[in-house]
Amino acid sequence: MLVGCAAILAAASAFAACPVELAVYGDRDDAAGIDFRPAIDLAAVTNTFRMNLDNGTMLDGIVMWSEGTERPYGTLTYRCPDGDVTGAELEACTVWQGVIYAVDDAGAIDLLPKTGDAPKALIFPDLGPSLRLSTAYGESGFTKVPWDVFALKGCQE
Repeated sequence: MLVGCAAILAAASAFAACPVELAVYGDRDDAAGIDFRPAIDLAAVTNTFRMNLDNGTMLDGIVMWSEGTERPYGTLTYRCPDGDVTGAELEACTVWQGVIYAVDDAGAIDLLPKTGDAPKALIFPDLGPSLRLSTAYGESGFTKVPWDVFALKGCQE
């Protein structure tokens, strides 16, 4: 039994050392996974990620911090056109948007950090209902709607 506890503690400390830009998360029902990536040369974007759903459906995510009352404002898009897009085109391909919250080891809720250690869990408020109403849901897209809370599952190398 002691060996099992040591393995769990080692895994937990390995996750704690994971930077947010390399973190991997999954929801409780294994309907979706999130892989963060470093935000390269995007001045306003602090975090980028990809949400992987069933049937090979992938959503692109970005996080930009709002001005004034700072908040990590996340956006998930599906099949956005490349290059310069109009506001109407961007609105048409956006499937979720909102503040992303982080949960630490003690269960305290805060905001997704721009950098640093990956939080134990992330909360995407109203993600499930928004995705169910999106163009990505259904026969030609994903069929399993994820939960709004994602737990840290690992770290990319």
